[in-house]
Amino acid sequence: MFETFLSTIILVVLILLVLVILIKSVRVVPQKSAFIVERLGKYQQTLEAGFHILIPFIDKVSYAHTLKESAIDVESQTCITKDNVAIEVDGILYLQVVDPKKASYGIDNYKFASTQIAQTTMRSVIGKLELDKTFEERDTINSVIVAAVDNASDPWGVKVTRYEIKNIVPPQSIKEAMEKQMRAEREKRAQIAESEGDKQAQMNRADGSRQELIANSEGEKQKRINEAEGRAAEIEKIAEATAAGLRKIAEAIQEKGGMEAVNLRIAEQYLTEFGKLAKETNTMIIPADLTDISKVIATAASVIKKIQQ
Repeated sequence: MFETFLSTIILVVLILLVLVILIKSVRVVPQKSAFIVERLGKYQQTLEAGFHILIPFIDKVSYAHTLKESAIDVESQTCITKDNVAIEVDGILYLQVVDPKKASYGIDNYKFASTQIAQTTMRSVIGKLELDKTFEERDTINSVIVAAVDNASDPWGVKVTRYEIKNIVPPQSIKEAMEKQMRAEREKRAQIAESEGDKQAQMNRADGSRQELIANSEGEKQKRINEAEGRAAEIEKIAEATAAGLRKIAEAIQEKGGMEAVNLRIAEQYLTEFGKLAKETNTMIIPADLTDISKVIATAASVIKKIQQ
């Protein structure tokens, strides 16, 4: 019975040993990852994504790296600008491991080293710029830092993709001065915009007045043309009516008894006008011979004959 119990214990130990060996020998590397394997303390190989079997107790996974791009926060630091203004600057550094072996053995901590180079480079670049330029030259600062860190990290198997400045914080006194400057600039732009608006309004009013005068003059011109055409048409119509009346009179004279009727009409009008003259004034000059009326009638008759001819 004791032998059976001992055999069972030995079997369990062997099973546990086999399990431990399996666990130590089997490695599954995730996608976009790389494992560094050392054999008896020396670099052996780099395991890429997939299933791998190692020699138990001899091979060891010493380093595990992600091959994805990483974002590292660069802590805020004080930088002195060219015009001796102390500002607080922080940023984000983006890098990626391209050679896991170099990242493992090229430097102890490539992330810490990269951030330190980024900070020192930032202080150097900002020291060459004035305060106003630090806000305008963000892209230039980012490009210089990326170039410096990427060049330094090349032996570490790390590729720096980009760097972004998050915040540039000047001292409180400088912020107040900048706010006053911006407020003055906004007021200046507002005044300029207002003056431009007044100028445009005056130009529009002047142009409107000019257009109004032109329209009025065109209207007056057209009015006068219409009135002239109306008077001309009126004169033409009166002339046509007079000519038609004269033709009717001439036709009537040519008929039988027409001349006698004309003489009678002339005599009537002569007497009528003579009577009006007598009503308007007490002083009258009358012909010495009332037979002069026959002379008037004879003269009118001779005119009518000439018209007929």
